[in-house]
Amino acid sequence: MYTPAHFAESRPPVLHELITTHPLGTLVTLGSTGLDANLIPFEFDPTPTATAPHGTLLAHVARANPLWQDHGGTPEVLVVFSGPQSYITPSWYVASKPAHGQVVPTWNYCVVHAHGPLVIHDAPAWLLALVTRLTQRHESSRPAPWAVADAPPDFIAKQLRAIVGIEIPVTRLTGKWKVSQNRPAADRAGVVAGLTASTSPAAAAMARLVADGAPPPAHP
Repeated sequence: MYTPAHFAESRPPVLHELITTHPLGTLVTLGSTGLDANLIPFEFDPTPTATAPHGTLLAHVARANPLWQDHGGTPEVLVVFSGPQSYITPSWYVASKPAHGQVVPTWNYCVVHAHGPLVIHDAPAWLLALVTRLTQRHESSRPAPWAVADAPPDFIAKQLRAIVGIEIPVTRLTGKWKVSQNRPAADRAGVVAGLTASTSPAAAAMARLVADGAPPPAHP
């Protein structure tokens, strides 16, 4: 991923937060027919280990999905997590546009790339534990959360036989926060005002990121 220094984000808590709040990742693998991409909801364990210095991604796919068998034996796969994003019009550059007009449109976004080997899990107990955690996480905010145990045991056992678990020990984690850090303060203020007034669903989140993104964050 091309990442100019002023857009680079390397702080683990920031990267982890994007993964956990935007858990639908694009898993990119190289199989016998070339590159393949699958959208998969992931569970993320940030605990570092000797083999997973940046935490571990956990998920499952349909057994009929060939990716778990046909991933080329490559040493690593890539998972892309995308966060807030928004079009940025040069009309919001309230300092630069009237001063010299040398401005163009751009697109702001946040993204995390996670790299690591693909490990396959087929044990029913492992799969049950994973789907239970995933369900608890995404049902917990509901007034009456659904639980895996609410379904008949034989039905759940049948569903587990139809999926395969995947684990990705994350060996490399990189982030890019393109949130107008390269613009003068007055232009950033204009971007924040424009986004705040926008009706785009992602505009409010991006406005907060632009407001917080100047000066660029320090990277340990």
